[in-house]
Amino acid sequence: MAHRLQKRTYFNVAEAKAQLSTLVRKALQGEEVIIARNNTPLVRLVPVAVQQRKPGSARGQATMDDDFDAPLDDFAGYTG
Repeated sequence: MAHRLQKRTYFNVAEAKAQLSTLVRKALQGEEVIIARNNTPLVRLVPVAVQQRKPGSARGQATMDDDFDAPLDDFAGYTG
């Protein structure tokens, strides 16, 4: 398994506030973003792990009655 090297970038709190959108984009692209105060690292900005959906993964979990498309009694007056 190959390991991807991460570029590590430090930003002070004021820079982080001013560039939040950019920092989020960098983190989503795999860059390690560290926010520091007085040159002391405080927090690491990382993406939330999102589970990817797979087509057909809910197969067998949803059911339908055989008459699901039968006309409803409430609409009897609207049909010929």
